Amino acid sequence: MQLHGMGWLDDLMMLDRPDAEESGRRWTMEWIRQFGRGLGPGWWAPLVGRRLLRMISHAPRLLKGMPAGDQSLFFDSIYRQAILLRRHWRDAPEGLARMEALTGLLYAAIALEGMGNLRDRASALLTSAMDKDVGPDGGIASRNPEALLEVATLLGWAINALERSEGPIPAALLDAQARIIPTLRALRHADGSLARFHGGGRGRKGRLDMALIESGVRARDPAALSMGFAPLHHGRTTLIADAAAPPTGITSGSAHASTLAFELTSGSCPLIVNCGPGGAFGPEWHRAGRATASHSTLSLAGVSSARIGPLLARGGRRIAPLVQGPKRVQWRRSVSATSSVIMTSHDGYVRSHGLTHLRRLSLSTDGRSLEGEDSLRAVSAVDKERFEDVQSHVRPLGLPFDIRFHLHPDVEAVFDEVTGMVVMVLTNGEAWTFRPGHGVNIALEPSVHLEPGRLKPRATKQVVLSDRVVTYAATIDWTLSRIEVTPERPKVAADAV
Repeated sequence: MQLHGMGWLDDLMMLDRPDAEESGRRWTMEWIRQFGRGLGPGWWAPLVGRRLLRMISHAPRLLKGMPAGDQSLFFDSIYRQAILLRRHWRDAPEGLARMEALTGLLYAAIALEGMGNLRDRASALLTSAMDKDVGPDGGIASRNPEALLEVATLLGWAINALERSEGPIPAALLDAQARIIPTLRALRHADGSLARFHGGGRGRKGRLDMALIESGVRARDPAALSMGFAPLHHGRTTLIADAAAPPTGITSGSAHASTLAFELTSGSCPLIVNCGPGGAFGPEWHRAGRATASHSTLSLAGVSSARIGPLLARGGRRIAPLVQGPKRVQWRRSVSATSSVIMTSHDGYVRSHGLTHLRRLSLSTDGRSLEGEDSLRAVSAVDKERFEDVQSHVRPLGLPFDIRFHLHPDVEAVFDEVTGMVVMVLTNGEAWTFRPGHGVNIALEPSVHLEPGRLKPRATKQVVLSDRVVTYAATIDWTLSRIEVTPERPKVAADAV
């Protein structure tokens, strides 16, 4: 898909070097000669839209010095793709895929001779899609931050293209941009990357900041949830927690069972992360990356807070939607002179075990300390009856649960058996400690970091707190703190894998 979408053209042209430009020109023509007949997987409407955007945007540099015969093939290919989009844009599923198809059609209508009569129609169709798919909170149904960034990027390109063509810019497009940008800003970590949830990665380097700057939108909304995520920003530290129910239905084909999970970044260094999207490494990694155990949150009895359903055929693809996930997710934020606190809960384990997961996260205003508390409780009489039912099969041991904190691969972590804490050193020389509450079992275990763009998953570590639920409630508290580092402590080199 990445090959046929030609997103690699953006990367090559950003290098601004003659050899990169020549590679882009050569690879584009190789694609046209090999795949340009209008058949095969590269001719799915969303991919055509994605590819057409790149070919038209970079055409001035691609055509420079290109032989006349190749130029003819290049233009034939562009027109062939534009005609396909005109006929088949409806084949693209609603959401990001349809926006890609329609933005490509709009670019073709503006740039290509003989297609100007399509301009107003393409603009109206894209406006309708944006208005329908971008919610009042500036989010999209998939709750994928990276997909939202792609929507914002497409929107910015469409607005700029309409502006350059000296045509009217629909007010609804500007309104959609005004809703999206504050949400993206809330989902930005201190290092400039996106929070990694629901199939989204950290985003291409620099693209998020470019989208924020070029939009001209400066608004922020720190008090509300942003696409279901609760952000905290203090000092050099950012924390972003998943505080809403996961997507369902057709939009949940890459969604994760990540409710109440969080990521934390200190300055330019990610510290606590989720394992990330595994789709680039095959179906097994894709499925594994969606499990609750692949996120920095609590998992009960080895099961996820939402289940992955059977494969379904939808919109030309096969997806496995999330099923039986949390229905009731609550959150509350409070602020004091010394800290900001997020209190959240979800009922993803109520049906199966009669237990509600509650999480309290308190970030100090200097960003140097995060205090956490995770609880499992049987709340109602029905919940207690269900818990007793399940508990009867595991007495007297109780139900096991784990709270996982996945570390970024660049973090060097060591378990100190004397103090019972984990010491973590970041590449910028900062040191953090992780301390569990009294009597809590703690371990430093292997984990993986799934990062699109790499050849294979990266090895890393995770801090795991373990206990058992014996009565109607169990609570674990823990503290993550930044400490002063002596000048003699060496900095940790980044993993070059």
